[in-house]
Amino acid sequence: MFAEARGNGLAGAPAARAEQAPLRVALVGNPNTGKSTVFNALTGMRQQVANFPGVTVERVEGSCLQDGRRLSIIDLPGTYSMQPESPDERIACDVLAGRAAGVPAVDVIVVVVDGEQIERNLYFASQVLELGRPTVIALNRMDRVAKAGTRIDIPELIHALGAVVIPVVATRGAGIDHLRRAIVTAPSLPLPDQRVLSTVERNDGGRAEAAARYAWIASIAEQCIVRKPAARRSMSDRVDAVALHRVWGPLVFLGVMAVMFQAMFAWARPLMNGVQALVGLAAAAASSAIPPGELRSLIVDGAISGVGSVLVFLPQIAILFLFIGLLEDSGYMARAAFVMDRFMRPLGLNGKSFIPLLSGYACAVPAILSTRTIKDPKERLATIMVVPLMSCSARLPVYTLLIGAFVPAVTVLGFANLQGLTLLGMYLLGTVAALAAAALFRRTLLRTPARGLILELPPYHAPSAKVLAVSVWQRVKIFLKRAGTVIFAVSLLLWGLAAYPRASTPDGTPATPEAQLAQSALGRTGRALEPLVKPLGYDWKIGVSMLSSFAAREVFVTTMSTIYKAPEGESSTLRDRLRTERDASGRLAYTPLVAVGLMAFYVFALMCTSTVAVTIREAGGGARGLAWASLQFGYMLVLAYGVALLVYRGGLAVGLGGGA
Repeated sequence: MFAEARGNGLAGAPAARAEQAPLRVALVGNPNTGKSTVFNALTGMRQQVANFPGVTVERVEGSCLQDGRRLSIIDLPGTYSMQPESPDERIACDVLAGRAAGVPAVDVIVVVVDGEQIERNLYFASQVLELGRPTVIALNRMDRVAKAGTRIDIPELIHALGAVVIPVVATRGAGIDHLRRAIVTAPSLPLPDQRVLSTVERNDGGRAEAAARYAWIASIAEQCIVRKPAARRSMSDRVDAVALHRVWGPLVFLGVMAVMFQAMFAWARPLMNGVQALVGLAAAAASSAIPPGELRSLIVDGAISGVGSVLVFLPQIAILFLFIGLLEDSGYMARAAFVMDRFMRPLGLNGKSFIPLLSGYACAVPAILSTRTIKDPKERLATIMVVPLMSCSARLPVYTLLIGAFVPAVTVLGFANLQGLTLLGMYLLGTVAALAAAALFRRTLLRTPARGLILELPPYHAPSAKVLAVSVWQRVKIFLKRAGTVIFAVSLLLWGLAAYPRASTPDGTPATPEAQLAQSALGRTGRALEPLVKPLGYDWKIGVSMLSSFAAREVFVTTMSTIYKAPEGESSTLRDRLRTERDASGRLAYTPLVAVGLMAFYVFALMCTSTVAVTIREAGGGARGLAWASLQFGYMLVLAYGVALLVYRGGLAVGLGGGA
């Protein structure tokens, strides 16, 4: 049935056709049909793939060549109907109808249909066929169809729909070459049969239309689909009996989260040590190759030390992305939304808002974009306003540094690591704060009745190793790109601020490192900030590190690494130096209480210019968007300072204070 996809369709391409205008192709379909995977297979581009409706919230374009013809493919947001109810659905419908600003009319429409859910997916497909445009149906996940014992008569389905149908398995590339060829030839074929339209026209009203469509779909299913008699209770049903249970469901979800955060310490530690060793080797190699002087200090103490101090946390970030990918691709993410709906309804939200919140564990920017699947504008805005409270991957280096330095790696309750539990506590703190803030917004500025949750629960299935690897790599690549650009640039800037102006002694000898740091621009800035952070138990070094992290939260670690760079010849880590640092009175400068208060500050503070920018745009743009973004930044900063103050002063009051 399938031919494995090889190459890019260039073999035997007629040279005379190479100069033809690109064929514009719109890729559409219901959410959770594997549409983005089909897009990746067609174009070779990599786009995030998830099992929850609405992952692709903006059009994404890619291209490929087939028989000498370039295909320009637009991956549109998933939609259930040509009557849009949310912003992401409106994008898809506007492009298909040719009324999207700045998007040329498409030549071919490819509708991705999940073979396992063919009857439900054909509802939207029938509406697309009625547009009377060259259309190809990509019948995806045919491997799962066969595994379930279902047989779909493709020739009969082609006859019933009056359109080209190509069976594919996008995760393996099977059938993709045939799909490309069908796209190229689609404009020269007769237009799709519009018999559905003539049936619906005789049924006035939305309910009658839906009834007519589903009756037509049922007749097609009877003609074309033969299913194996269903077992009395499927494995998915048995799993959902626990995963969706009123009591066990939330406990399962909490258990999954606990395992994830335990793994982020237990699995990542050897890998982190390996990255640390590589950074050390790079620094040693640079020190050997470059003569002593300013250039060597810039490269070793500035670039390598600064960027390396953040790269060491890459294994933990990759493990976080791996778990999020597993939740998405296995089908559990939608179950988590269903389970959380009961807890979110009293807060004025529904379970659909929980998906952007959970996605915020990775990054707030795509999480805010994914709120476009929320139909109620005020509910969507409330979700946008609280997404940054979810601890994103950029906070992870800060948490890991402080937990590694001040929380002992001891076993609790016979099985749990205290460091992993502390990390879980930070994430839970942010989650609870986000839900509480959402409830406040929904009862004041953004009050509307909460909508009920209607959610498609995709079948459970083993995640594709290839798709999962691509998803993790794409997210890791974003982190590496930031490390290679923003953090690299900030590292060089911080080195310059710490190195100049040069301090000198009365006899003209070089100043000690401590004296140089105190007299530098970085030290002077920190001293000016110290009165603001002193009530929280922080010194000027933490204060200036917090200030620099407004560029990116990870820069906190970079700044502290610049300040506490190990003297040449020493191999002490930043964690070691923080544990042993003493103030002018000889007491420990940093204690577990200070560390907990600082982590609490980073749980609540919005230190991400990208998040501010996307909030401005998604909250309405212009003055309106700026006002909401300013409110978001302001309330989070006040909350961060207040909670950190409460933690530190409260801890001192009960005797959890300073070190000896």
